Amino acid sequence: LVWDHFERLRGISVWLAAVTLMIVALRLGLSYRENDRLVNALHSDTITDALTGLGNRRALFADLDRALETGFPGGGGYVFALFDLDGFKAYNDTFGHPAGDALLRRLGKSLTMAVEPQGSAYRLGGDEFCVLAELRSRRPASIFEAARESLKEEGEGFAIGASGGWLVVSPGSLTAEEALRDADRLMYAEKSRRSPSTEKQTHDVLMRIFREREPSLGDHSEGVARLCTELGRRLSLDAESQDILVRAAELHDVGKIAIPDEILHKPGPLDDAEWELMHRHTLIGDRILGATPALRPVGRLVRSSHERWEGNGYPDAIAGEEIPLGSRIIAICDTFDAMTSARAYKEAVSPAEALAELRRCAGTQFDPALVEAFCDMVEGEYPSAGPGSPEVAPAVT
Repeated sequence: LVWDHFERLRGISVWLAAVTLMIVALRLGLSYRENDRLVNALHSDTITDALTGLGNRRALFADLDRALETGFPGGGGYVFALFDLDGFKAYNDTFGHPAGDALLRRLGKSLTMAVEPQGSAYRLGGDEFCVLAELRSRRPASIFEAARESLKEEGEGFAIGASGGWLVVSPGSLTAEEALRDADRLMYAEKSRRSPSTEKQTHDVLMRIFREREPSLGDHSEGVARLCTELGRRLSLDAESQDILVRAAELHDVGKIAIPDEILHKPGPLDDAEWELMHRHTLIGDRILGATPALRPVGRLVRSSHERWEGNGYPDAIAGEEIPLGSRIIAICDTFDAMTSARAYKEAVSPAEALAELRRCAGTQFDPALVEAFCDMVEGEYPSAGPGSPEVAPAVT
């Protein structure tokens, strides 16, 4: 066309130019359509859980905000329910993460079918699910129980259930954050009230045997469990991790029931052969607990409870964050309780002296970040147990 401005060309040039412009316009239209599709896909990814296809935390808060601001056309409120799977960690550890992911997908699909079309299902991460459903003329408890029932699955060697909490929300009643907090509180209150599971019954039997065999070790284990409970809360562990941690703390010395009395109660120092046998108690504890699939995660923490941060512990000589977090917590609480408790072969030291020793061993025997968190916790309970206390004998557990 530019050339035609200076020198008249054949008419076909105009037609070719017109066709070119049409092709460009068509290509722009296709590009716009593709970009629009990509934008929609990206938006969907930001509000969708990649594993289950359910709405994620962002989608939940958007829908909750909308429900609490405008309600729905039919009027009335919503039931908001939060669920935490029972037994999922044990299932994951027993059958593997791919099987665990497949289970979450199945349960997510089942939950969606249970609440549609008047409700939506969401996965908040891990093994937490929730539901937001219009009440209309339905009872909130029936919606909650139908959703809970959809999160159950049983098979050979496993049983998955769900603990939950629910509340009715309506426009102007509270904020989305308050609704989630209240549902979370109700869920964990129910979790603590649930009847004892086979796992807990097995744990209780082992604790009874342990206490009958070694009453002093039973008292020590209870002290370690109390410290682990408080430190786990301060570290904001989720409910199931906290439960496994406390059970492992209570049973971290269970393998010592297989150690002969003449070694376990020897008044003098142990020789090399006796130390080698004593160092096997964590492996024995792991084998005892591993006989019950539900207690295998507890056994793994027990196995690693005497590993050292720098890698010179036993039985596997693993180091740093290779050591499970629960085992690192137990190691610190175990040592503190041992130092501050009187034994036949030693006197107790003060909390301040015990904290000074823990700080001295931070970075070698213990995780330094966990040591500081533990010391802050104890210093809050014993104000006089501040830094600068006298040194004591090295911590040996």
